[in-house]
Amino acid sequence: MPVLKLTIGEKMAGRVELLLPKEYGYVILTIAAYCFLNAYMQIQVGKARKKYGVPYPIMYAAEADSKDYKIYNCVQRGHQNSLEALPIFFVLMVLGGIKRPLICSALGIVYIVSRYFYFSGYSSGDPKGRLPIGKYNNLAMLGLLIVNMWFGVSLLMA
Repeated sequence: MPVLKLTIGEKMAGRVELLLPKEYGYVILTIAAYCFLNAYMQIQVGKARKKYGVPYPIMYAAEADSKDYKIYNCVQRGHQNSLEALPIFFVLMVLGGIKRPLICSALGIVYIVSRYFYFSGYSSGDPKGRLPIGKYNNLAMLGLLIVNMWFGVSLLMA
């Protein structure tokens, strides 16, 4: 497998070399794809703000803010939930992808697609709408966690 050699701190007394497989590019592209999904969700929250009359800086609306406050809150909550999981997803992709870039990219695509359906279902105004397909984001995240644990053990055993 061809590798990319990155040297960090070349002018310092010590240096770290990180060899990345060529396929790591898929990991980077998968993370970039998630950024597009996040932008889409941001736009949907902005549209919901205008549609339901929820001004800034209100994060979650109350009945006094909008008669459709529950629908707005579902849109906002769908995006917020995705933001809460984003750092974990990115870290697992970046680290696990060093050892298993193709597996991590495939799991990342499953995660992104299921996150889209999670958000779309939640945005319908019925929180249960997030589950039919959206629940698979948890399986993708579990897969990424297993890849990372496997990577950690392999480093300790080397």
